[in-house]
This record gives sequence, C-alpha cells and structure tokens, in this order.
Amino acid sequence: MRYWVKKILLLLITLFAVSLFVFLAFQIIPGDPATRMLGTSATPERLEALREELGLNRPVLVRYGDWLGNFLRGNAGTSYTYSTPVSALLQDKIPVTLTLSAISFLLVLAISLPLGLLLAHREDTLLDRILTPINQVIMSIPPFFTGILFCYVFGIILKLFAPGNYVAFQTDPLGHFVYLFFAALAIALPKSAMTIKMLRGSIGIEMEQDYIRTAYARGNTRYGALRRHALRNAIVPVITFLAMTLADIIAGSIVVEQVFSIPGIGRLLLSSISGRDYPVVQVIVVFIAFVVVATNFIADMINQRIDPRLRLT
Repeated sequence: MRYWVKKILLLLITLFAVSLFVFLAFQIIPGDPATRMLGTSATPERLEALREELGLNRPVLVRYGDWLGNFLRGNAGTSYTYSTPVSALLQDKIPVTLTLSAISFLLVLAISLPLGLLLAHREDTLLDRILTPINQVIMSIPPFFTGILFCYVFGIILKLFAPGNYVAFQTDPLGHFVYLFFAALAIALPKSAMTIKMLRGSIGIEMEQDYIRTAYARGNTRYGALRRHALRNAIVPVITFLAMTLADIIAGSIVVEQVFSIPGIGRLLLSSISGRDYPVVQVIVVFIAFVVVATNFIADMINQRIDPRLRLT
C-alpha cells in the first residue's frame, strides 16, 4: 500500500511540476497575447486595457495560483483566440486524438509482439538476417514522412481515402476509421520496429540465463523454454517500454495530424503555441503529461502482477 501511495503522490507532483513549468515557460518566450489579439497597430492604451482584462499584468505566481485553483474546480479557462471555454474547445478534439492513438497502439501490439517472438525464436536464422535489417530501416523513418508516402500511395494513387478530407465519425463511422487507420499505421510502424528490437533483445538476454539451461536439461525445446520460462521475465521491461511508446504515440500524433489534416489536439496545440493562446496550451500539455504518467502507473501495476519480486521494492 505504501508503494502505491508513493506512486500516486509522484503522479500528482509530476503534473503540478509540468503545469508550473509550462506556465513559467510562456512568461519567458517572446510574444504577447494582447498584441497577438489586437495586432501591432493597437495603441498602448488598448493593449494595457486588454492585459488588465485578461489579468496579464498581475504577478506570475498569482496568475498561476488562480489558474490552478480554477482548473481543480473544473474551469480550464477561456481561449484567447476563440473566446471559447477551453473545455468546450477540446471536447470534440480529445476523442479524435485518443482514437488515433488507440488504433496506433493496437497496431503496435499486433505487429511487434508476434514478430518479436518470431525473431527471438528464429535467432540467427535466415529469416532473422532478412527481417532485422528491414526492421532497422523502418525504425529510422519518421512518422510524418511515412504519412506523406501513405497519402500519396494509398490516397492519391490507390484512392482508398481522400488526403486532407477528414471523415467525421458522425458522418461515416467506417470511413472515419479507414481514414484514421492510415495515419495510425504511419505512427505505429517505427514504434513497432523499436518494440520488436526491444522484445527480441530482452528475450535474448533471458535465454542466456542459467535457469534456461536448467529448462533445457529437463527436456524443454527452445520454443518451450522461451514460452514457459523466458517470456515471463522478458516481458517486464517490454511493458514499461510499451508505456513509454504510448506516450510517444500521442506526441507523434501531433505531427501526423498535420499531415492528414485530422482535427485533434495536435493541430490545436501547434496553432495555439504560435498564437500565444496560453490557456489552451496549458490544458493540452497537462493532459498529455497525465496520459504519460498514468500509462507508466498502469505499467507498474501490470509488472508487479507479472513479477512478484517487484512487490518488494
């Protein structure tokens, strides 16, 4: 119980630190929301009046305390650019990004786990020597470039979807998932390659341990020793890696959403940063940070169920 209390406290401290860091960062970088809203031709009096209205002329820590108090009460503030509550601005965009990330993560699991186990089982065979270099190449290709290739090949040439013509779920559920599939695949491919390498390496380390030699002595084949003994220990670091991969997927979706013109939080985040829309950026960054620490928290819970030794830490 003490272990989980420490984990939850660490989660809360992390979210607090991230929100404070982002808030302070926007006080350092050049740019003024009032000038952005009124334009460079605005008079000093109008700029000062707008700063007073927005509360920008108050001390930084006072403004952060007000924001934090309102946020904890469910009030995420109002967008400077759209003059709309941030919560209303995000309610249609967060589900899109989460759906894209979920499809990407499922693709990573569907691709990497079978291939990782296969390459570990067929280590140093012809199949391993063929697939490993291909895996290295896929790992090095950034998702945005893969997304551009998919738009050209599957969109323009094969016409399986219309690049830039996002299909909403309410309009066409099947078309919505087909459109997101290609964007998700662009995100998932390099992450799958990394996970394959991680799983293969982790199993390879376990297969060299003394308890595997004992399993061989008891009559187990390589596949039997891998499945019954090595896999349970090898999967623990892989689960932690997958938790970090999920966080990377959400970060990667920000760029891929731009390529496919998907109206998720990624496009909104980039436009809000350039527009100095602090309330929107603050909430999106805290949301991403929450997903990151929550996935790592869940990974710790799963690992402790798999490996009882971790319960003693």
